[in-house]
Amino acid sequence: QVQLVESGGGLVQAGGSLRLSCAASGRSLSRYAMGWFRQAPGKEREFVAAISWSGASTYYRNPVKGRFTISRDNAKNTVYLQMNNLKPEDTAVYYCAASPRDTGLGYLSQYNDWGQGTQVTVSS
Repeated sequence: QVQLVESGGGLVQAGGSLRLSCAASGRSLSRYAMGWFRQAPGKEREFVAAISWSGASTYYRNPVKGRFTISRDNAKNTVYLQMNNLKPEDTAVYYCAASPRDTGLGYLSQYNDWGQGTQVTVSS
């Protein structure tokens, strides 16, 4: 099992940027593909972005393509989500998650370990 802690959330105006971090402990992240998900009030948790264990492949939800970038630093056991040109509809609690699989990374069921989440609020 890997423990995940997100940070970097906050309040930002529309058009602004935030960089989320997900720090892992317990096991090396190099064994896992990683994903970011988000959950807005009253809505289901949804996929945002994922990165393969090697970092060679990345995947994004369509509305965030071109605005968000997922990356990883296995030496630091950390995964990042750079979010630019934020919009009010990006407001949500953002979660990182670890998957021992390298396929189907858009699905919550592929992930075994989750962080506690960090709040992102984008004002208009």
